[in-house]
Amino acid sequence: MCDTLAPAVPRRHPGSQFSLDTAIEWDGASRYLSVLPFRRPAARERPPEILQKTERRAMATHHLLLLPGDGIGPEVMAEVRRVIDWFNQRGVASFEWEEDLVGGSAYDVHGQAISEDAMKKALAADAVIFGAVGGPKWDKVPYEVRPEAGLLRLRKDLELFANLRPAIVYPALADSSSLKRELVEGLDILILRELTGGVYFGEPKQIIDLGNGQKRAVDTQIYDTFEIERIGRVAFDLARKRRNKVTSMEKRNVMVSGVLWNEVMDALHKREFADVELQHMLADAGGMQLVRAPKQFDVIVTDNLFGDMLSDVAAMLTGSLGMLPSASLGPVDDKTGRRRAMYEPVHGAAPDIAGQGVANPVAMLASFAMALRYSFNLGAEADMLEKAIGNVFDRGYRTADVWTEGTEKLGTVAMGDAVITELDAFAG
Repeated sequence: MCDTLAPAVPRRHPGSQFSLDTAIEWDGASRYLSVLPFRRPAARERPPEILQKTERRAMATHHLLLLPGDGIGPEVMAEVRRVIDWFNQRGVASFEWEEDLVGGSAYDVHGQAISEDAMKKALAADAVIFGAVGGPKWDKVPYEVRPEAGLLRLRKDLELFANLRPAIVYPALADSSSLKRELVEGLDILILRELTGGVYFGEPKQIIDLGNGQKRAVDTQIYDTFEIERIGRVAFDLARKRRNKVTSMEKRNVMVSGVLWNEVMDALHKREFADVELQHMLADAGGMQLVRAPKQFDVIVTDNLFGDMLSDVAAMLTGSLGMLPSASLGPVDDKTGRRRAMYEPVHGAAPDIAGQGVANPVAMLASFAMALRYSFNLGAEADMLEKAIGNVFDRGYRTADVWTEGTEKLGTVAMGDAVITELDAFAG
């Protein structure tokens, strides 16, 4: 029985809100984060002349904690390190980074999924860049120290309640989707997952021995009004900067938490965001509609459990889990003005291909682009990296997971090489 793995989410005062209202320089005193839509790179488009711009401005040094994790995590994280080095060498931005263990690799060394020292580094970092955790090697370890416990603790201790998962189909990859081209070409949707509440963190969470060889497993789904309101505000703010539509998904027909979710979203919409279109949809119907007509959606907001599942469904619209980045954001610290954040690919550790050099690094690289945009207000630099990735696909390069006839198959490092080549071309 494990009662300590997932403590109840810390209850913040209902007045503690997350707002994405104002675009201002990220200088340590900012109270709000400018959230721009994750844009699909235009083919061969040269990004703004940011190299000359960055040479003229006083450049802050950003501190990163890299947590590669298990499986293919270290392989794709290596490509992020190369991009970080490229930015540093070109004077485009200044990053200092350190690396630590998480997941199964941390368990092998420390006997726990993340060490206290690594947690201290995560709390002190300007952003955490996370790879992936897990694998059959650790299937039998105690539940409370399984690899995924490290990820859950990071989310809980950093208070990362808003998980942004864009699902975008690059024009050159429309034929790689499991759906017909006409259903996904031009797709650009955003799934917003509440990340620190719900069944993953609710208490009690335990297995009870009933005797006579019988056991009972208990998970608890809990949401308070303020938790739904703060993720709802993020959804509406994002929609205002996109196509002005929010689809809220829950299971109010069978879950009382879904009833409350629906009521709170309705009230918030009427009170503060009447200019945004709000649609309600049961989560299972939402999953069906994602594979039937995905372009009907703009911003989808949902709870922790359904967000976990629906974002994986959305991943296959793009052709592969290896294509989806994500950003997990917390509230602004009142004392430092800094917003804690973690960036990670949606794909898992993929132990079946680990060590073979064939993993797709795009989701990991695109996650770093999201860090540039959301944590460091480096929108032009994020544009440049996203455009570099798009250009690589336009040139016909693919990793195995999105390969089709007539394109050139590359491994992890070669794909990273191709992205660096495009960045070099932008730099002149």
